[in-house]
Amino acid sequence: MTQHIRRPRRLVHPPKRIAAVSVRCRGDFPVTTSYPQHFAPHGDIRHKIGYPSDTESHNIIAMKTSRISPHRTWHGVRMRRTEASPDPDSAPRAVTLPASWDDSAAAALSALAPGKGPVTLAGAAQAWITPIAAAAMNAGLDIPLADRLHRLLLLRRGAPTEPVWLMDADDGPGFVLNLPAFLDSDGQFDLADFAEAVETAVIALHFAAPTVRDIDVGMADLAGLLAALGVDYASDGARDIARCLAVILRGRADAASGRIGRMGGPMRLAAFDWPTPPAQAAMRGLPEAARAARQAAAAVEGLRHRATTAINRPGLAEALLGCETGGIAPAFSAIGHAGGLTRAARSWLGVSGITAEEALATALAGGSPIPLHGAVAHAAMHDAVAPFMHAMPPRPVPLAVQASPARRRELPGRRSGYTQKASVGGHKLFVRTGEYDDGSLGEIFVALHKEGAAFRGLMDNFAHAVSLGLQHGVPLERFVEAFTFTRFGPAGPVEGDPAVHAATSLLDYAFRHLAANYLGRHDIPEAEIEEADTVGQGARDQSPLLPLELPDESSPRARRRGLRVVSR
Repeated sequence: MTQHIRRPRRLVHPPKRIAAVSVRCRGDFPVTTSYPQHFAPHGDIRHKIGYPSDTESHNIIAMKTSRISPHRTWHGVRMRRTEASPDPDSAPRAVTLPASWDDSAAAALSALAPGKGPVTLAGAAQAWITPIAAAAMNAGLDIPLADRLHRLLLLRRGAPTEPVWLMDADDGPGFVLNLPAFLDSDGQFDLADFAEAVETAVIALHFAAPTVRDIDVGMADLAGLLAALGVDYASDGARDIARCLAVILRGRADAASGRIGRMGGPMRLAAFDWPTPPAQAAMRGLPEAARAARQAAAAVEGLRHRATTAINRPGLAEALLGCETGGIAPAFSAIGHAGGLTRAARSWLGVSGITAEEALATALAGGSPIPLHGAVAHAAMHDAVAPFMHAMPPRPVPLAVQASPARRRELPGRRSGYTQKASVGGHKLFVRTGEYDDGSLGEIFVALHKEGAAFRGLMDNFAHAVSLGLQHGVPLERFVEAFTFTRFGPAGPVEGDPAVHAATSLLDYAFRHLAANYLGRHDIPEAEIEEADTVGQGARDQSPLLPLELPDESSPRARRRGLRVVSR
C-alpha cells in the first residue's frame, strides 16, 4: 500500500546548516566547450570552462594513497577554487567546483565529501561513482552508468544524499532530481532524460547498498519548474503537472527495480494501486510520457525493493544542486538569501512579460507581481502527489482562519464626544472622548492637572495607543478587562463622576468611566482603597494562609514601633 507518512531515516551525521562562506578564488584554466544555454552565463550557449592541473591532490578517505583522475565528463570544465565550510564554527576546507556554481554549493560539497582536507567535486564524485559502476558491470548490467551519473551531477540534474557520498549507503540511501535543470535551451522539459535519470538513480542506489530494500528517489524544486513554465503553483494545471511527473518518477523507478529483480535476489510482488495520470497537462508530451511510465511499471512481475520513491526534506544534496525550494513546496519568498530576486521569481517575470519597472510599480502599489503561496496551496499539492509516492513528509496543516490585515476606521473630521472632569484621591483629571457617527468610541484623551511632565507625557501616549487600537477594531471590552483594578497612585475616592465612586489608579478610573458610559456596565466591583503603607493590613492579607493564629504585631507599621537591637 502507498504510504503517505514519511518514514524516519537516520543520518550518518547530524544535518549541517549551510552558512555563508568566505571565498578566495585562486585561478582557473579556460578552455572552450559546449554547454546547455540555460546554465551558461549571459545566455550564451558556449562559454569558457576549464579544469585545474592534474597534479592537484584530493583528500578522499577511501583513496588516501592515490590520486583520482577526473572522469572524462569533467575534462574542459572551468573550475574555481574556494574555501568553504558548512558551519561558521568549523574550519574551512579548500573546495574546487565548477566556476558557475555558487558558494552554497561549495559549502554543501565541503560537508558531503569525506575528510577535512582539500576536495574537488570531480574527485569526490569519482570516489563513490567508480565502485557503483564497477558493481553494476560485474552484475552484467551493460549501461554507461558512470557516464550518466557524472553527467547528472555536472548539469546539476541529480545527486545522491549524504550516506552515498560518505560511502555508508546502507543507512538510508537517497537520490534527488532537480526538476528545473531538465529544461532545455528552448524552455522545454526533457522527458526522455528525466525518465533515464530516474532509472539511473534507482540502479545507482541499488549497487551502492545492495541489501537495502527501501531507497528514496525524489524530485526537488517543483516550484522553480512551474515558475519557468509560467504556471501558477496554486492552479489545477500545476497540480496536473506534478501528478504526471510523480507518475513518471514512480513508474520508471518501479520498472528499474523490476529490471534489477530479474537479475537475481529476493523480490516482492508489485503493488499497482496508484491512480492513473491526468489525461491533459500544460506541458507538451507529459501525459503521454506518464502513461508510458505507468505501462512500464504494470509490465513488471516483481520488484527488488519495497519502496523506491519519496519526497524528502531539503538537505545537502539540494544545496549542491542549487535547488531553491525543497521537494514539492512552494516558494514562500521572492527574495533569495543574498537579497536579490530568486531564479524562480526572475523566470516568472520573464515568462509573464512583466518588466522591472512594472514589477516595481506593482510592489509600491501594495500588490505582488510574483504569486506567493502558503500552507493551503502546499497542502493541495501534497494531496495531488501523495497517492503516487511511497513516502511523503507530513502534510502541511493550513491555518483554520486566515487573519486579514486590520484596516483603520478613520474618525470624522468634526466629531462628537464629551469631556468629563473628576478627581481621584484629590488629583484632578479630564477624560475627553471622540465618537463615530454611530456613537461608538473612537478615541480618548486623559489630561492631568498636578502631575509632572514625564507622567503627563506617558499618559498622553498611552491614551493615543488606546485610540489607535479602537480605530483598528480592538473592542473597548478588552481594554476594560485589561486596565481596571490597576493599582498605583494617585488613588482613592472619586469626586465629580456619579458613575464611579472610587478608583485604585487613574487608569482604573478612566476605564471604569468608559465602561459605564459606553458599555452600560455597572457590574464592576467597587475598588478597595488601601493606603500606600498598609502591607499586612488589607482584607486579603489578614486572612491566614495556614490554620495558625496571627501574630500580635502583623503590620510593618506596628513592627517599626518596636525596639530593635542595633549593636552588641
